[in-house]
Amino acid sequence: MPLRPRPKIVESISVLDFFNAGREQLKMSIVAGERGIKGLVRDKSINRPALALTGYYKSFATKRLQVFGAGEIAYLRDIKEDKQYKVLTEIARRHIPCMIVTRNLIPPQPMVEVANENDTPLIRTTLSTRDFLAASTLLLENMFAPRVSEHGTLMDVKGIGVLIRGDSGVGKSECALALIERGYSLVADDKVNIKLINEKELVGASNDINRGYMECRGMGIINIAELFGIRSVRVEKSINLVITFTAWKESDEEERTGLEQEYFELLGIDVPHIRFSVKPGRDLARLVEVASMVQALKMIGHDSAKEFNERLIQHMTPDFPLGDGI
Repeated sequence: MPLRPRPKIVESISVLDFFNAGREQLKMSIVAGERGIKGLVRDKSINRPALALTGYYKSFATKRLQVFGAGEIAYLRDIKEDKQYKVLTEIARRHIPCMIVTRNLIPPQPMVEVANENDTPLIRTTLSTRDFLAASTLLLENMFAPRVSEHGTLMDVKGIGVLIRGDSGVGKSECALALIERGYSLVADDKVNIKLINEKELVGASNDINRGYMECRGMGIINIAELFGIRSVRVEKSINLVITFTAWKESDEEERTGLEQEYFELLGIDVPHIRFSVKPGRDLARLVEVASMVQALKMIGHDSAKEFNERLIQHMTPDFPLGDGI
């Protein structure tokens, strides 16, 4: 097996990256302070600077996006412009990433001046404060998510995200192709980009450039969507099961009962793991399909191996307990 790459921890993103990623969804436009657009956001949470506007800066979250809703803008308009300028300058000089005004409100003139003088991007959105906070929080969670890449093929089988691993040439793509012929979907081939969402969900995807393409030895690169239809390709999928193909050896000992669950660690999350030995005549696609169905049952509380083991123990238990004198 190739060496596994180290996880990448995202400690910051630029305001420009955030703006480009969410411009259409968050309906944003730049009003002022464009020279600071490459400044960094160092925290995935969002701050509303209500207390800072009153001059209270203790625990002020300077690393976060600063969102000005109707309440903040109304407060600014209730004070004189020179005080607006002073308060906003104090906030901007604490090196905040940017200021965002919601509800398509027109920023006060002192805010525009402060943004330009301190190279602090001033952004306006037509969304309500609530909708902007909800959507931008999801976007930031995605952009700050820890990520790693794995060599393998990711499939959606029976609604279960299955990451198929193994040495080059062991048969991952051939197995995936057989699964696609049975109506299942390809997510990524060869290189799977994985990110951890909300510290609990692993989501895999392909690079944009090779999404929907697969390398099959002997044929080369094939376009899965054109051959099998657009439903045969998915953009991303949660990873629920890892299956590793290994070249068969006589000394191999494979799990026979299913009582011993093995796990594969991805970004600190333990994912159920199964190993299959590859040898002539073995239908690996069928095994992966059944393993996916078994995993789906386990996720809703039905473990066939444990249920059979319990039945076996009950069958071996005498109907009546032995007396003390026997």
